Amino acid sequence: MNTQLILPLLGYLLLVAGISLFAMRQQKKAKGAFLNEYFLGGRTLGGFLLAMTLTTAYVSASSFIGGPGAAYKYGLGWVFLAMVQVPAVWLSLGVLGKKFAILARRYNAVTLNDILWAHFRSSVVVWIASITLLLAFIAVMAVQFIGGARLLESVAGIPYTQGLLIFGGIIALYTALGGFRASVLNDAMQGLVMLAGTFLLLFAVIHAAGGPAQAVATLQHINPQLTEVSGAGGIISGHLLASFTVLVCFGVLGLPNTAVRCIAYRDSKAVHRGILLGTLVMMLLMLGMHLSGALGRAILPDMVVPDLVIPALMMKVLPPFAAGIFLAAPMSAIMSNVNAHLLQASATIIKDLYLRLFPERAANEAHIRRLSTWLTLGLGLLLIITAWRPPEMIIWLNLLAFGALETVFLWPLVLGLYWQKANAAGAISSMLCGALSYTLLVSLKIQWWGFHPIVPSLLLSLVAFLIGNRLGKPISRTLPSGMEQ
Repeated sequence: MNTQLILPLLGYLLLVAGISLFAMRQQKKAKGAFLNEYFLGGRTLGGFLLAMTLTTAYVSASSFIGGPGAAYKYGLGWVFLAMVQVPAVWLSLGVLGKKFAILARRYNAVTLNDILWAHFRSSVVVWIASITLLLAFIAVMAVQFIGGARLLESVAGIPYTQGLLIFGGIIALYTALGGFRASVLNDAMQGLVMLAGTFLLLFAVIHAAGGPAQAVATLQHINPQLTEVSGAGGIISGHLLASFTVLVCFGVLGLPNTAVRCIAYRDSKAVHRGILLGTLVMMLLMLGMHLSGALGRAILPDMVVPDLVIPALMMKVLPPFAAGIFLAAPMSAIMSNVNAHLLQASATIIKDLYLRLFPERAANEAHIRRLSTWLTLGLGLLLIITAWRPPEMIIWLNLLAFGALETVFLWPLVLGLYWQKANAAGAISSMLCGALSYTLLVSLKIQWWGFHPIVPSLLLSLVAFLIGNRLGKPISRTLPSGMEQ
């Protein structure tokens, strides 16, 4: 093991533990209902925390490993392509934020499925959404657990199983004990770590390459296409740009772990600050990491596996202690992504499934408190077991889960918010059609008209919503008993 790398990382993990203990104490002092406090932090997020938790919930290992690897392989054109992700926070808060918060407070909604139930009054919608969410979240979180353990293995020399236990155990503990507050406070700290690590690596890469002009000249010498907008091999076409924009920007509106954060903020002022700060942080992270990967080819021109460029650059251009500090950046991205999904999965099981089957137990707050803590911890342990023997080509599992969530949730959420005539038949048709079409297109590797499967799948799910809505019955918008504040 490389102790000079491990010591800064250990200090970072101790900081995570300290923040989680503080959040746990704050949670116990809170006077509101437990479910509202544990899963939403009492709806008290200010602008800075809102921006950081939204950004870090979106950013994952792919932003620090896969994206820079693609930029290394295809050049500066991929850096420009990656920037289409920048408006994701603005879209989430601008389209969903205010309406979500108003409806969530009106219906006392704690989870995304509470919003769907309030819109459509259909248990079928809730069950389809819950099952899809849990299956997709398990796949996404398992990928992140594997990515974190492999990062510790390849860079710090920690054996895979030991790294998995350390990494997974810490996330499970602080999320289970501290709930949403621990998740958000750690997200804020982890966002700052990501920014610091990104700038540290980018400046070191530019310096090692002899400056920006020399780095670009070296890329042109290796392959002139590395400095062109179309990228090496002309891979960046109009079809790819459109597909990528839908998948990683517009489609983010359908990601439950991002959407649920839009109901946890304090007031309109927090939304406006969150949009500004979140968009700025997203731009700096995407630009910094992808530019590091692209310019890194001027330093390491012959890498066989592009995804290893960031760990390799870290060891090449940074002294060991600084490399240990940077190692905390991708670890932060992974941890933030996992805790957002883990908490939402726990909320889905307890609030949307368990209490829907046994509503009389909602009054027993001590029971719900114990169940929430142990269930979140149990889910974390289940993920460790799932990731113990990682399958090959796990990236495709991650993309499948990512797109499946968007095809299931996007239109029911957006049309449910903005179309008064939207009904349960339309939502059910859209969810089933979206999930089925996306799964088939990805599995059979079909690309209609050259687009990624997410584009035709979302179009088909929209058509299915309109047809189903035409055949379904209108929904009364009066509040049902038990849904009032």
